[in-house]
Amino acid sequence: MPVIGELIKKAIELGGKLNSENSPEKDQAKVLSHLLETAKDTAFGKYYGFKNILDAGDISKVFQEKVPYHDYDKIYNEWWKKIRDGHEDITWPGINKYFAVSSGTTSKSKYIPVTEEMIDAIRKTGIQQVVSLSKYDLPPDFFERQIMMLGSSTALQSHDGFLEGEISGISASQIPFWFQSFYKPGPEISAIENWDDRIEEIAKNAKDWDIGSISGIPSWIELMMKRVIAYHGVSSIHEIWPNLSVYTPGGVAFEPHKKSFEKNLAHPLIYIDTYLASEGFLAFQNRPDTDAMALVLDNGIYFEFVPFEPENLDENGAVKADAKALTIGEVVENKDYILLISTVAGTWRYMIGDTIAFTNKEQAEIKITGRTKFFLNVVGSQLGVHQMDKAMEAVQEKFNLTVPEYTVAAIEENGEYLHRWYLGKDSGNADENSVKEFLDTFLRENNKNYNVARSKALKSIDVKIVSVNTFIAYNEKEKKKGGQVKFPRVMKAEPFGQWEDFVKSN
Repeated sequence: MPVIGELIKKAIELGGKLNSENSPEKDQAKVLSHLLETAKDTAFGKYYGFKNILDAGDISKVFQEKVPYHDYDKIYNEWWKKIRDGHEDITWPGINKYFAVSSGTTSKSKYIPVTEEMIDAIRKTGIQQVVSLSKYDLPPDFFERQIMMLGSSTALQSHDGFLEGEISGISASQIPFWFQSFYKPGPEISAIENWDDRIEEIAKNAKDWDIGSISGIPSWIELMMKRVIAYHGVSSIHEIWPNLSVYTPGGVAFEPHKKSFEKNLAHPLIYIDTYLASEGFLAFQNRPDTDAMALVLDNGIYFEFVPFEPENLDENGAVKADAKALTIGEVVENKDYILLISTVAGTWRYMIGDTIAFTNKEQAEIKITGRTKFFLNVVGSQLGVHQMDKAMEAVQEKFNLTVPEYTVAAIEENGEYLHRWYLGKDSGNADENSVKEFLDTFLRENNKNYNVARSKALKSIDVKIVSVNTFIAYNEKEKKKGGQVKFPRVMKAEPFGQWEDFVKSN
């Protein structure tokens, strides 16, 4: 009998019952007040008059009036750069030790400050997520199994007195001692900087571990599973880890990857989604009867929401200064919003770059619907990533393809615009023209703006099917392999031209 697992499960169930449930509005009001009070004597707090905001009757309203929106370039150039120059008390008290280096979907690296308070907030949210497992029908012995956390290297780079790495590497480097026996691949393997070398060590050691759950970005978890399967000459990952039962993806929509991912399994997994970004742990799926995630409203992050409409964005995909932001109490369900956050890491009204929609306002549950910069609207098509993902699911179902990666761009040829798609297939075969016709029809039927654009300025679409290995090889060429790396779903003209040159040369 799994005595330890039984005790852990009962403790988790008790923790779930003890959690208080304030209203979303009250939780967020407390967070905003704490953020302003803590940062009122920083350079940022003095510049924008945080003390006066705290004395106002409606703090959230005055906060919106006094503090402007910030995208990465604005807040880095005006404020965070001073932190990297060694100045203290800039956007948060003191000076942070860590910078999260974002190597995701944009061409240049971003340096996001990570404070001790943010590390603590991430850890607390992780505990909240563990507590939520009490709502799932998991056997007691699940809580004795090991957890595979596959992120970036925990070997952080020292630069000008700061430690730098991806947020998954920073978080993993701070794992508490009591969790070490559960954590795989363990500190030594996790510190290997080269992705392929790290995966090879995981494959060599895989049979010695009893993995019950895995977390990480789908495309890289799938590559890891394939290497473990091939190394041991088996047909599924469950021949190596028979007790694997839970997978927590994060950072990208899982549905386009699901068909390809599940080819590596012998039986279904429980999927529990998470939303861990370089700027913080924003949300996680906290109950089994939904596939949406609950925003973390009581732990160091204040959220605002700008309606995702073309008139609220400038040509660079940033929120316009006069766009109205809504609080958690003002949003409505099933509408896309641009997500803004203010945090204990010193981000203020910061546009994280994601769009979300509320599926359940009462429980503050959301789905990520896309990226503000991954939004095809060159000729009025208003095509978001969420709709593209749905189209890819339909293509996979119709043509019996597995397409874990894709990218698209609006390009101009002979004075006319077209959308050119590259689909990265893992298995199956299909005629490109047939896929093009189906994809075009699906989008016209499901997006009225796209349908209008197709009858006017958007003259045609083009589909090219390549191996998914081409996407992986391009990431490797760009030195973006593993960890939290995500291939851009939408590209602008210049990087898309570089991508096409790479495809043609391979």
